[in-house]
Amino acid sequence: MEAFLISLSTVGIAEMGDRTQLLSLLLAARFRRPWPILAGILCATIANHAAAGLVGTWFGRLLTPFWLDLVVGLGMIVMALWALKPDRLDEDESLQKSGTGAFLATLTAFFLAEMGDKTQIATLALAAAYPNLVAVVAGSTAGLMIANTPAVLLGRAFANRLPVAALQKGAAIIFCLIGLIFLGRAMLPYFH
Repeated sequence: MEAFLISLSTVGIAEMGDRTQLLSLLLAARFRRPWPILAGILCATIANHAAAGLVGTWFGRLLTPFWLDLVVGLGMIVMALWALKPDRLDEDESLQKSGTGAFLATLTAFFLAEMGDKTQIATLALAAAYPNLVAVVAGSTAGLMIANTPAVLLGRAFANRLPVAALQKGAAIIFCLIGLIFLGRAMLPYFH
């Protein structure tokens, strides 16, 4: 129970104001389908945090901080470009009605956004500290869901009032800045 509660609180707090909350809001405004979005977040988080717990030590040894920052930085720049791209899924009524488009877009985007994220790293560290991997993954997943569910539900409630183009541009700017910060961190040792 301790592993679950510590994981829940640690990841819940770490997720506050995180880039994935912005992603939740963006997806909610774009698709206006909260349940497929929440299901995508849940599935992506379980897969991501389970992988972090299972291969965390190996992954940490495989990638140096330079490569991790480089991969995350480039990933955020790609997310910035994706945020600017006109949405083709809105034009496809079958995807919009089924929720498949919202689910798959959320699953993919959230899984990638969580790579190298502080919540993934927290899950990795907690899995190393506590022998009950299931409790750690369940707690970290619950913490992330508690932090992101309001963003999805509020995003849907305000989606009709929000200018989607401005939201996409704002998200692109933020993702780009985050990407540049990570790339800067990766390159910083080479300028000393």
